[in-house]
Amino acid sequence: MAHICVWTGGALKTLICLNSLQTISMEDTVHDAEDNSQDPTIADIHPIPETTKIMVEDDIIGQPASITYHCCLKLLAEYLVLPVNMCTAKDTNTNAECGAHKPFEVNIHSRGTAAIVEWICCNGHTVWKWSLQPNFKYGMLAGDFMLACNILLSGNNYAKISLLFKFMNMRMVEKSSFFRIQDSYCVDTIKEFWKEKRAEIIAQLQSKGPIVALGDARMDSPGFCAQYCTYSTTENETKHIISMVNIDKRETMRNSVVMEKEAFQQTFEALRQEINLTEICTNAHSQISALFNKWKYRNSGVHHTLDVWHGSKNLSKKIHAAGQQKGCAILQMWNKDICNHFWYCCKMADTYEEFIDMWVGVLHHVTGEH
Repeated sequence: MAHICVWTGGALKTLICLNSLQTISMEDTVHDAEDNSQDPTIADIHPIPETTKIMVEDDIIGQPASITYHCCLKLLAEYLVLPVNMCTAKDTNTNAECGAHKPFEVNIHSRGTAAIVEWICCNGHTVWKWSLQPNFKYGMLAGDFMLACNILLSGNNYAKISLLFKFMNMRMVEKSSFFRIQDSYCVDTIKEFWKEKRAEIIAQLQSKGPIVALGDARMDSPGFCAQYCTYSTTENETKHIISMVNIDKRETMRNSVVMEKEAFQQTFEALRQEINLTEICTNAHSQISALFNKWKYRNSGVHHTLDVWHGSKNLSKKIHAAGQQKGCAILQMWNKDICNHFWYCCKMADTYEEFIDMWVGVLHHVTGEH
């Protein structure tokens, strides 16, 4: 039997007691041999799909989302254990597998609003790829689709949201994709939804009785160069939107000045046929006022009124113009107080007679009679 010689390290603080070591029998002998068995931790990992697919509406609607920074994502990705041990990419000429082993380099890049994580082998092959967003079955990213839809639904526009994303140093859905999604999925769906909701509101108002409507227009740009006009009308008590009419300048012989008048006429004609409209309140648009005072709707039976803000604004203009005349400069000093008194009378009066009783009191104020 061969003798065993053990040399103890001189740098050890305490000497090794050989008699205290555990005796190893021949059955327990350990031989230095290459272990070809697979790592059990690797074997237990089940392959995961490359990306999550959206198959039904509930897979994306209402799902929470977050803003993720690439540096934090890379820190996480470097600690992940991939379900592959080596690169399986094949050479295009020899059809031989690459076979490069870990560790793999983590590379993160943006695609639309999503971040794509790639694990790259030493030969430059992509071993694994993972997207932070689920995909639709035809490849569109869920984030791109949801962002494009919600920009439109929230009343924003692409330019402003794109500028916001630029300041945040975040990737934005492409402009062409935004308009393609809008045309293909949003416009017709929104129109159908609006028609259904409006029909429900009109049905409720038809059994309500006399209706007071509030209308106003919004141009796509200020001045006389507007291309589009949207005229919105709400019911006074419930504040429900009961009509929205869009006018293109090409419908008015490219005259943007009359777009609001044309939109109002379409709104008024439709509402008269659908509900019992007794009063409609608008801004102080001279063309609309002329329709009720002189022209088309003079005998319509619908009372036309102006909203308080525009009424006060018109009153201020008239007082200012009167104050420009000789000997009437003192009116400029009373302009603000008179307009405030007008606001007060409108707020406190319930009827036309009550309003007149309070409003004529301004004559006593300006003469110092209280």
